[in-house]
Amino acid sequence: MRERLCAPARKIGFFLCAAALCVAGPMAAQDAPEPPQLEFAFEIQVQVADPVVVAHLPGGQTRRIIDILGGTVVGPEINGEVVPGGADWQLIRQSDGFTDIDARYTIRTDEGHLIYVSNIGIRHASPEVMQRLNAGEVVDQSLIYFRAIPKFETGAPGLDWLMKHVFVSSGERYPNGVVIRFWKVL
Repeated sequence: MRERLCAPARKIGFFLCAAALCVAGPMAAQDAPEPPQLEFAFEIQVQVADPVVVAHLPGGQTRRIIDILGGTVVGPEINGEVVPGGADWQLIRQSDGFTDIDARYTIRTDEGHLIYVSNIGIRHASPEVMQRLNAGEVVDQSLIYFRAIPKFETGAPGLDWLMKHVFVSSGERYPNGVVIRFWKVL
């Protein structure tokens, strides 16, 4: 009796799977969905201190900290300043200069609202370019991949959209500063 009950169930399961494959089908490259759109949110220009090398670690990495001295915030919906006191805690591979970015700082809007920013990302280029960049030299920014995913925290009325969206950012590193542009993923 058990086999008689299982056989129809197996047939139904097979037909359900086959129907699902016919409806969904394998996705071809030309059928790929459209990517999400990006909307420019704001740009910050930050002045930074000289890097402090904490340690050359046994795994071939260097831990360094770069203090954030202050800066400006300009955008269609947010304008203000970067409050002094944040920092970027970097982990740099000595072999090629690949850098893990962990920047944390605070923005004060022109209205006096505070926004905590945690910007986690990566920066890399050819080993030669990274060596020059990490030595504080001016380099062509188009040769460097510098991207991060920021998260924001604020209790400010009207700024909760910062916590209700995913953002991406793109950075440029100069000898005494960083320019970061933020886009909201729609």
